[in-house]
Amino acid sequence: MGRPRWDTVVGMRAIKVYAERQTWGALAYCLLGFPLAVAGFVFVVTAISVSAGLSVTLIGLPLLGLTVAMARGWGAAYRGMGRAFLGVDVEAPTVRRRPGILGYIAERNGWRAILFMLLRFPLGIVDFVLAVTFFAYSVGALTYPIWWRWPRQRDRGVLHHGLQFGPHWYADTASRITLVFLGGILLTLAAPWIVRGVTRIDALLVRGLLGPTDADRRIQSLEETRTMAVDESAAALRRIERDLHDGAQARLVGLAMNLGVVKDELGSADDEVSLDRIRELVDTAHREAKGTIVDLRDLARGIHPPALDNGLGDALTTLAARSTLPTTARIDLSQRPSPAVETIVYFCTAELLTNAVKHSGARHASIDVREVGSTLYLRVHDDGAGGAEAGQTIGSGLAGLADRVATLDGTLVIDSPVGGPTDVTIAIPIGS
Repeated sequence: MGRPRWDTVVGMRAIKVYAERQTWGALAYCLLGFPLAVAGFVFVVTAISVSAGLSVTLIGLPLLGLTVAMARGWGAAYRGMGRAFLGVDVEAPTVRRRPGILGYIAERNGWRAILFMLLRFPLGIVDFVLAVTFFAYSVGALTYPIWWRWPRQRDRGVLHHGLQFGPHWYADTASRITLVFLGGILLTLAAPWIVRGVTRIDALLVRGLLGPTDADRRIQSLEETRTMAVDESAAALRRIERDLHDGAQARLVGLAMNLGVVKDELGSADDEVSLDRIRELVDTAHREAKGTIVDLRDLARGIHPPALDNGLGDALTTLAARSTLPTTARIDLSQRPSPAVETIVYFCTAELLTNAVKHSGARHASIDVREVGSTLYLRVHDDGAGGAEAGQTIGSGLAGLADRVATLDGTLVIDSPVGGPTDVTIAIPIGS
């Protein structure tokens, strides 16, 4: 088959654009947004003017605070319109204010909504004028060959029909009627793109002034990270308590009971049978003591790996050497990170190597840790089958690793196409 003709492709695109929801959504936004823009502008100007005029009285400041609070309601209405007509899905910014009237007045998201309404007024006029002009004139020009006879006007004793363009120039001849019709075709082709283009400015305005700021997102991320860290710490404490209760504590109780029996037996040990019984109880107590030591050592290892006692470099080198998958390690750090960073990097590396051994079918892996500026980067690479995703639950799961890294304001990036290889990069701020 040959390539489609250029004029055919353009013609199909010109027709298709009228069947797209974005076109009619932009037109509806221009038409319905105009009265809302006028009402919002009047509200802002009137409310702020009255509040300023009454600022010397007791109701001036409360009225200004009410104005700022109501402006957020207008912002919510515009976010709804943007979502419905422009496909701009902007989440509501988090409201953070101090208590009292001054807190309402100083609430910045309300003032951002006020600024939006002030800017939206002239932009709403432009949107409305362009939408009405292009769509109405395109329809009028396309139908001009039908209705051109009805307008009548006498000029210098001659009766003319149709539209007048300039002094003594009337579109009432076949060539001029055809020219107006061709102009209607051009307007019809341009109208949807003009309207959709101008509403892109509205979309940028909605995102910039009615959505959360970078600071809001940063605060929300820190709050989520803090909650995650608290939950993780609580879970760790519950695990330690459970391990101590079910493990070491139970063994110690058994050890104390055995030693009590030994004490009683020693008081009445007068034959060989009693001595054998005492030896058996002592052996049991000895085994329980060693088992308790092992349980406590395993518990402590889960809190802080002993391998980190000599630093992250030695710990990761040892981890690579002990892995069943041939692994090379390259560590380039100018300073020793904090214990929290070392612990998370160590556990993440161990988890990623375990995943590579169990699930990727890799033949080789590598660990690369380096410090760039004030950020520590960990990159674990394997030549396995790939296909790793953050949502999958392998071991503690890649999603779990991302959550753990986020507690230190770090990020985890996975590059694992199907067929491999897999690269997991973790970046953690370590300060200057």
